[in-house]
Amino acid sequence: MAAKKILIIDDSELVLAMASDALESAGFEVFTATNGIEANAFIFSSASKPDLIIMDIMMPLLDGDKKAKILKEKDFSKDIPIMFISSKPEHELAKMALEADADGYICKPFTPQEIVASVRKIIG
Repeated sequence: MAAKKILIIDDSELVLAMASDALESAGFEVFTATNGIEANAFIFSSASKPDLIIMDIMMPLLDGDKKAKILKEKDFSKDIPIMFISSKPEHELAKMALEADADGYICKPFTPQEIVASVRKIIG
């Protein structure tokens, strides 16, 4: 069985590296992008269409909550689960995730075990 694909969108190279390492070690195939526009190359390609998108809320060009709303409106991407990742207070992040119809969230800073567990809750 092929590894599930995860796209991580964050403007922090450190967050991308930490999350990628943790998820790749857990057997996931990981793609990364530093903003929502760059991420389109992965999202709208049948070869790299992700099984889950993990995205930061505050990013250059297009904030994650706005990107999530756009993705949920498109036929090609509306069924892709989305998990937010942010350093915002948890109550604020939970509200934003609910409003954007996201499937989950994780607060920064996170441990490798926390991100893997959060991903497995959503996509197994």
